[in-house]
Amino acid sequence: MIIVATEHNINLTSAELSGLWSTYMNDSMSNLVINYYLKHTTDEQIKEVLEFSKKLAQQHLEEISSIFKEVKCPFPHGFNKDDVNLSAPQLFSENFHLIYIYYMGQVGVEAYSMAFSFAARNDIRQLFKKYMNQSAELMDKSIEILLSKGLFTRPPYMPIPKQVEFIQKKNFLNGLVGGKRPLNAIEVTHIFGNLKTNEIGKSLITGFSQVAKSPQVRDYFLRGKKIATKHIEIFSLLLQSSDLPASMAADTVVFPSNESPFSDKLMMFHINAMIAIGIGKYGLAMSVSARHDLAFQYGRLIAEIGAYVEDGADIMIENQWLEQPPQVPNYENP
Repeated sequence: MIIVATEHNINLTSAELSGLWSTYMNDSMSNLVINYYLKHTTDEQIKEVLEFSKKLAQQHLEEISSIFKEVKCPFPHGFNKDDVNLSAPQLFSENFHLIYIYYMGQVGVEAYSMAFSFAARNDIRQLFKKYMNQSAELMDKSIEILLSKGLFTRPPYMPIPKQVEFIQKKNFLNGLVGGKRPLNAIEVTHIFGNLKTNEIGKSLITGFSQVAKSPQVRDYFLRGKKIATKHIEIFSLLLQSSDLPASMAADTVVFPSNESPFSDKLMMFHINAMIAIGIGKYGLAMSVSARHDLAFQYGRLIAEIGAYVEDGADIMIENQWLEQPPQVPNYENP
């Protein structure tokens, strides 16, 4: 008897499994972070978008749990109520809560579009397609509020070309030796985007460094703050070198506090996840930047934060905080 595979009995591929596992881990973390933000948000517009984000995270956790149950995959441990202290004092400004949600929506669009493109099963494709559209809606809601409050930082403007031009000289690629041409629109886009990512990361890690319980974790966050500050300066100078304004950081106030709203485990996971996303953004920027000096700069920065995130992974492993993703069996040493 031949059994024909259907949508109900087709096994998950490695790409589908990794997308679901990563989504579950990230949403179990963000659900707790948003719950804490809601405790310290009075602005009705910001509260509304936080509630929407919370609803999405909870929905994702329920839907993915159902799929894991169906395929008999163990649920990730993720994060739970032991990783959040809702009675802790306010650590970030309400405006930062809004900017944070905008950033998470942006990350969601990028992550779910990749998961969607790798999925084969129709139900999984439709799931990630829905998540991608939800993240886009979250971005839309966040941007509209940011614009209404004068908090949305637009990328730099530049003149519209008057005609189509073709590159005539190979020195268009120069940058390490000799004169440098002004940045092109593609390069400006990625420099600005990476600058904004570092500004958000710096605010987050500044707050975390104040409240971390472990001296080792606190020192790790302080080191990360210095790295983010340096990268912000590098990207700002690159924009200024082409007579473009550097980004002005929005209101991302961090309040003084030493009572942590989150476990060290959650904060380490959050920062290392953001850095992993940053490495991907740097890699993409390097691949589309024609000037040799930009590619060299991105390569150097990737190496620096790659070493930093490895040290973070070591801390997490030492404390048994790093949950292992689904792994291919070791067939040589079963």
